[in-house]
Amino acid sequence: MPRTLLVGSLGATLLAWSWLRLEEHTSSAQAALVVALALAPAIVPGARRRVAVTMLAAASALELSFGWRFPGGILSSFGRGFLDFYDVQVPFDPATHPRMHGVLLVAVFAFTLWVGLAAAARRPGLASAGLVVGVGWPATLLPGHDLLRGALLLAGVLTAIVILRPAPLRGLGTALAAGALVLVAAMGASSSPAFAKQAFLRWQQWDLHSRQSKPVDVSYVWDSNYDGLTFQGKPRTVLRIKAGPTPQYWRATVLNAVIGGEWIQHPVLQTVPADPLGEAGLVPVRQTEKRLWIEERVTVEALSDSHLVGGSIPVFFEPAAGMGLVEYDLAGTAQTRDPVRRGTTYGVWSYSPSPSPAQLARSKPIYSGPIASSERKYREVEQRVYPDLFGAPNRKRDLEFMFSKSNYAPRLRPYRPLYVLAEQVAGGAKSPYAAAVALERWFRIGGGFIYDQHPPQAVGVPPLVDFVTRTHRGYCQHFAGAMALMLRYLGIPSRVAAGFTSGHYDKGKDEWVVSDRDAHTWVEVWFRGWGWLPFDPTPSRSGLTGQYSSSSPRFDVAAVTAVLAGSQGIRKFGSGLADKLGFGGRGRVSPDVRDLRAAPPGTSSPDRSRAWGLLRLLAAGLGGLALLVVAAKLVVRRSRYLTRDPRRLAGACRKELRDVLLDQYVEVPPSATLRELAELVRAEFGIEAAAFALHADAARFGPANGAREAARATRRDLRGLRRGLRRELTRSERFRGLVSVRSLGLAG
Repeated sequence: MPRTLLVGSLGATLLAWSWLRLEEHTSSAQAALVVALALAPAIVPGARRRVAVTMLAAASALELSFGWRFPGGILSSFGRGFLDFYDVQVPFDPATHPRMHGVLLVAVFAFTLWVGLAAAARRPGLASAGLVVGVGWPATLLPGHDLLRGALLLAGVLTAIVILRPAPLRGLGTALAAGALVLVAAMGASSSPAFAKQAFLRWQQWDLHSRQSKPVDVSYVWDSNYDGLTFQGKPRTVLRIKAGPTPQYWRATVLNAVIGGEWIQHPVLQTVPADPLGEAGLVPVRQTEKRLWIEERVTVEALSDSHLVGGSIPVFFEPAAGMGLVEYDLAGTAQTRDPVRRGTTYGVWSYSPSPSPAQLARSKPIYSGPIASSERKYREVEQRVYPDLFGAPNRKRDLEFMFSKSNYAPRLRPYRPLYVLAEQVAGGAKSPYAAAVALERWFRIGGGFIYDQHPPQAVGVPPLVDFVTRTHRGYCQHFAGAMALMLRYLGIPSRVAAGFTSGHYDKGKDEWVVSDRDAHTWVEVWFRGWGWLPFDPTPSRSGLTGQYSSSSPRFDVAAVTAVLAGSQGIRKFGSGLADKLGFGGRGRVSPDVRDLRAAPPGTSSPDRSRAWGLLRLLAAGLGGLALLVVAAKLVVRRSRYLTRDPRRLAGACRKELRDVLLDQYVEVPPSATLRELAELVRAEFGIEAAAFALHADAARFGPANGAREAARATRRDLRGLRRGLRRELTRSERFRGLVSVRSLGLAG
């Protein structure tokens, strides 16, 4: 049994660490409970008992992972959650992707069960195979720490082979020392330039979902589509961008026209770019100052697209030779006639403003350029339907007329619930910024929305209306499309931007690695003096850097609360709505953004945090197992005294003393008599137990009229013996006896 627990616990720790890296906010208590359930069958003797306990543990693990559902519901949730691992960027937020969290818990349970049962059967090869597969699989989904993972896996395999060998454990220290030397030598060899870097286990090449016969380019239809989002195969790198370490969104295009609730591109292309790229009347002075521009070098990998990508707000492109004709849209985009070829590198200069909440709150709703002209651009909610601008007198009355009596009413009426909700959430806003941040925050934390790449399909109502009013499930196109449309109903110029989130930063190469899973849409809102600023209402993404946006880890809750509570902010959203949106000083701003009350960045590294998380997980798992053992022993022993028969009470006292000796690793024959037990106590611990033996004999075999008193004396003597034993034993010996499973018949 000690061997089984040791191998199972070490394996469970390594497996849990490998899988829990895939999510951002791990529940250590849940993971520890799953590990305890998986190890329980391994410590139960007998094949039939193990089967029964395995079935019970599996049912408990499934309930913990997916809740009580019929088998069909569990299989459906597991299948969709499994496929989500190949569609959703990891590490993921478990609150946003509960099915993926359930699959992760099932994986930890299954592989820990595999290793535990193999250890109980003394099958080191089978246990090692479970470790290799269980540790290698999550590495295919989230690379990193490869050397550390390989070293720990090698250590785990060596430990399993040594401890599970059929011979006695003599010489274990020498074997472990030799294994440690092998481990150190392997790590040294892997880091030495004298050795080839061809890994023995190349888990980065595993593909457990689908197989690609040759490299495939990724292409996108950027116009909105609400039918569902599915990625094929493993994540593929589409762009490599040389830029500074500050994360930013990479914009490919903008969707500025909306028809029937669907956002589409509406470019007006020209061959001569503006300098800087932007529409007259909408370009702020800051955007024209080249000292504020950020340079990027974009290299196309597996992206088949004609749009040129740039950070935040691209203002100038430097096409590469051989790209062909490049055409520019004053909305801030550029594209070629044909898709840009693999390996092409071009230059981009971007403008990335980061105003404070107070500065944006002071931005007046005074509009110029195409927004205020006869074009009425960025205001359209349906073809040729333009609500009045924010702050215009009688804006609400005129909009109600549009919905009810105008010629456009039949087309507009299905979307009226979006306008009603926009008024409920941000109708009390005294500035465009107040309305934008309120809607963004409502989508991220206040409205109960969940990120889902395969949401229920709308029936009888427009998809965005069904998403906002009924299902509350969707992906980035639902969130961005709904927020931008609701802003336009409030008279705030906005549009949908499409491209990619920041991706992963490679410090060694000073470049951002962007995969196809980073494809994304977000919202851009125009502010006087600042131009177009990004907001992201999608709960699963948080790559913006400006402290004005609740999607940013730098979101200044205190500053926003102070600004929005003032004369230019939100006075009332309705009963309790301000608190629901989190404008009451709460530090938590979004399910996928770190706690703002935590230590600032740089005080502890992610690796250190994960290491402490792993230690806490291991401690919680071992603590849970210890509590289970103590509780089981307490229940067994107390149940023996649920009788008034003095003969049985004396027998219960005998069994308890025998259990105490077994837990202190004293060999006690099953047939030991009371006098033999008393002699063992005296010989091992120097405590006289003759009185206990005499009283117990009298209670068990003496006359009935004196048996009851003898039984009471036996229990008093047993309590005295236990007090004497506690005085003789050290703290470590007492703890060992407390958690020992020998008295439960599980010694091995």
